[in-house]
Formats: sequence, C-alpha cells, structure tokens
Amino acid sequence: MNFWTDYKGNKSFRLLNMYERLNKGEQMSKQSLVLQFGVSEKTVQRDIDDLRAFLAETHCDEWETDVRYDKAKNVYYLVRPEREWLTNEEVLATCKILLESRAFCKQELGILLDKLLAQTSPTDREHVKEIFRNERFNYVPLRHGKKLLSILWELSQHVIKHDTIEITYTRKDGIRRKHQVKPVAILFSEFYFYLITFMADDSKNYPTVFRVDRLEEVSATGDTFEVPYQDRFNDGDFRNRVQFMFSGPLQTVQFCYNGASIESVLDRLPSAEVINHQDDTYTIRAEVYGNGIDMWLRSQGDHAWLFDAPNPTTKLKTGRE
Repeated sequence: MNFWTDYKGNKSFRLLNMYERLNKGEQMSKQSLVLQFGVSEKTVQRDIDDLRAFLAETHCDEWETDVRYDKAKNVYYLVRPEREWLTNEEVLATCKILLESRAFCKQELGILLDKLLAQTSPTDREHVKEIFRNERFNYVPLRHGKKLLSILWELSQHVIKHDTIEITYTRKDGIRRKHQVKPVAILFSEFYFYLITFMADDSKNYPTVFRVDRLEEVSATGDTFEVPYQDRFNDGDFRNRVQFMFSGPLQTVQFCYNGASIESVLDRLPSAEVINHQDDTYTIRAEVYGNGIDMWLRSQGDHAWLFDAPNPTTKLKTGRE
C-alpha cells in the first residue's frame, strides 16, 4: 500500500491529523471529517472515542483535558489546561511584542513569528497573520544585524553553571577588549539584550553590563564561581533600579516632577515612591544603580530636576561597557 495515495483509509493518519488540528485549537464537525477522509460517521465517532481514551490515559491527572462536543455549533474541540498552549489572542500579543522590540534580525524574527503562528488553528491563522502583516513587511531590525538566539542560549548555560568566562567585547567607541567575568543574568531593555556580570578579579562590587550583540568571542575559563555571587544579585531587583542599563553603585535619589503624568514616571521607575505632593509638583524618592537616572531626568526637560539641584550635574562611575 502506498501510504500517501491511500492515507484516507489509514486510521493512524486520521488520528494524528485530527489530534494535531484539535491541538491547535481547530473545531471540526463530524460531517467535514467524513468528507475529508471518505469514511462513515461511525468510523469518525470511533476515532473520536479513541482520542478521548488516549487523552484520559496520558492526562489522567488533568481531568479537564478532553475532546468535547458543542451541540450549538455541531463541532468537536479540545479542552485542556490553558498553561499548556497559547491561544490566538496570546499568539497575537506575543508577535506584536516581538515586532515592537526590534531585538532580532529579520531571519530570526521570521522563524519566531512562523513558529508562533503554527500554534494557531488553520482557520484563524490567516486572520492573525493579517493583523500584523504590514508591521512584519516594514520591520526594520537594529543596525548590528546579528543573530542572537544561539549566543543567548550559550550565555544562559554559563549563568546556570556559574562558569567564569572570558569575553572579547567591542565598546561603542570601537575599542575591543578582553574581560574575565562572572555572568549572573541576561536582561532585555530598550531594544537590546544585556549580559549582567561581576568582574572576575572583584575590581567592582556592583554589576557590570555588556550588550550581547557587541560580544565577539565567549569562552569558558574552566573556573566556576561560588553561589554567593548569585545571591548578591537579583535580576528583578536590578531591573527595577537601573535606567538605560547604566550600572554603578546603588544610590538613593530624590527629585521633583511637575509633568503631565506621574503614572508614567512610576511605571518607568518601579522602585520610586511619592513622598510629597504639593500643587502640581511631586517629590519622588527612588533607589537606582549608576547615572542612568541623570539621563532620564534630562530627557524630561524642565519637568524634572534633582531635589537639591535644579540642574543635575552628578556624575557617577558607570558599570556599562
């Protein structure tokens, strides 16, 4: 028997085809299956029963996983825990975020978008694709043009294993330098991925930040560092207290703000709290790393200034390379 010419009568093919379509959220009527496979309604019903038995056996601890029948629509559909799959709405939102981030070159972005779209049902896929078709066509990647997925995975392994690594890094002024560092996290911010590290020689007691796309070479030195370095760093805490990925010593700053939206300030600075509000001016206190906060304050023009210095000139040593 030639499988490809006689697949309609092959039960294994039918079951796999039906399961894959149900798994992607498609709704299928018994009549459409009869026409597609050229079998009787009784055969389709037996196939549905076999799928139900399979799901009951393999998902015995998840009672909600089952093939259900919708009488109003006259279709079968798969019900399963939402944690196991992405809905059409979730796929759309994730694709939008990827496009807006501009983090990946066109080739890697295309792979990611296509894999996400593959999780939608065939009947809805074109609809989801159409919503961001124009954004995808006009997507402008960052100028470095580098592929990042492989190196991000490689760096994550060094973080998990607590490997001390040697990196060759090209700074924004074009100078290439080698560093031995202890990687503790990978973060994404403002279009770029960053490797967060401590210097291997302990020359700084605060994290140093490297842009991943500027890494030329990465290799393990064979040494590992102690877990206390990991304990000293909390990536969520660091993200809440760093601006534009300019690291440096942790400090507490107070500044005044009289712009249109205090909410936007508090969203931008998760560690911030309003300590006073008088007329249209808010006094805000925040814990921050380095001098990235100065850049942000200047970006607000006359609407923000340091509490004790209307024209902030504080220069802190940065930990960003």
